[in-house]
Amino acid sequence: MSFQNPKQILFAIFKWILICLLIGILSGSASAFFLVALEWVTQYRIHHDWIIWLLPFGGLLVGLSYYYWGESVVKGNNLLLEEYENPRKVIPFKMAPLVLLGTLLTHLFGGSAGREGTAVQMGGAIADQFTKLFKLDNSERKILIILGISAGFASVFGTPLAGAIFALEVLYFSKINLKSTILSFLVAYAAYFTVEFWQVKHTHYSIPVVPDFTFINLIYVIIIGILSGFAALLFSRSTHFWGSLFSKIKYPPLRPFIGGIILAIAIAGLGFTKFSGLGVPVIVDSFSNANPWYDFLLKILFTGFTLGAGFKGGEVTPLFFVGATLGSALSLIIPLPIALLAGLGFVAVFSGATHTPIACTIMGIELFGIQPGIFIAIACTIAYFSSGSVGIYKSQIVKGAKYKLYQKWL
Repeated sequence: MSFQNPKQILFAIFKWILICLLIGILSGSASAFFLVALEWVTQYRIHHDWIIWLLPFGGLLVGLSYYYWGESVVKGNNLLLEEYENPRKVIPFKMAPLVLLGTLLTHLFGGSAGREGTAVQMGGAIADQFTKLFKLDNSERKILIILGISAGFASVFGTPLAGAIFALEVLYFSKINLKSTILSFLVAYAAYFTVEFWQVKHTHYSIPVVPDFTFINLIYVIIIGILSGFAALLFSRSTHFWGSLFSKIKYPPLRPFIGGIILAIAIAGLGFTKFSGLGVPVIVDSFSNANPWYDFLLKILFTGFTLGAGFKGGEVTPLFFVGATLGSALSLIIPLPIALLAGLGFVAVFSGATHTPIACTIMGIELFGIQPGIFIAIACTIAYFSSGSVGIYKSQIVKGAKYKLYQKWL
């Protein structure tokens, strides 16, 4: 788009700054409410664990709500990716309340799921509403989708730099220009500071001891990266497998109902409550205490089953759980500080599952500090290349070096 005079340029600048602020404030406020509500339902479940037996009925409510009112938005994050690649129609605003309600029900009754998917979908739905308000064309609408993803991710995790880059990288920088990049950072910080304004706190992690960068430590980090990539591959395949299996049930609301019965028996009946919900206490504990080697596998199983059955939430916090517990367990055989191993797994599994090594490296530095930065970058890159060509988002287009590598091999 070309401008004929300075007034048009100034108007365009003002318009996009206003859009960023509106999206940032609205998405940040939605995420703040979501985080507070999520903490409340989580604490209620912890103190009333009998409620897990009602998981089938919670699943039925989620299934019915999407079957009757949410058919156009049931694809979730994949819908955002598809609309970015091939813009067709504005994402219905109902995506936001539906995914919010569905996620809260999932966590209230003990399903194993995350939260980033909810925040990103709320951000995307909120952002896309400005298409009609500002009469934007398809190329400008692509920017809105980037802004929605950026705002949602940055606000829910408290990592504005990673949020801005994640929104760009998850789209593989496809048709992204300088304007998109600048605006992505602006909206990420607007959303982040909005959550701060509402005084909603995020979980803090630390890696107190970082060893010297030596050749043998490099080998250890490469091993962690490879194992994290394999864990990410297993996570992605598990989620897609259970989704395909449950799709054989022709009446969609029955999928989370039947899945909820099995989950309730496993979680409440067999005592696997540590794998319900986000699992943040387990993640935090992983930075100081070694986990059993099978914890990460069970989290993969429970999360893949929960999401595949049709419950709502995200995948990223469970990926953090998988990575942190994997790294923590490796502390029994790899002579590196346990917090470092947990932190590397935390971001590396995420990197492999979403094909976003740059964003995950930045996130690691935002969360853990600059000191372990070189270790984080290597682990995320190795996990990215060793996690296969399929990630958690089916509609994500894989490009770049990884795409060429797997095209050559397969």
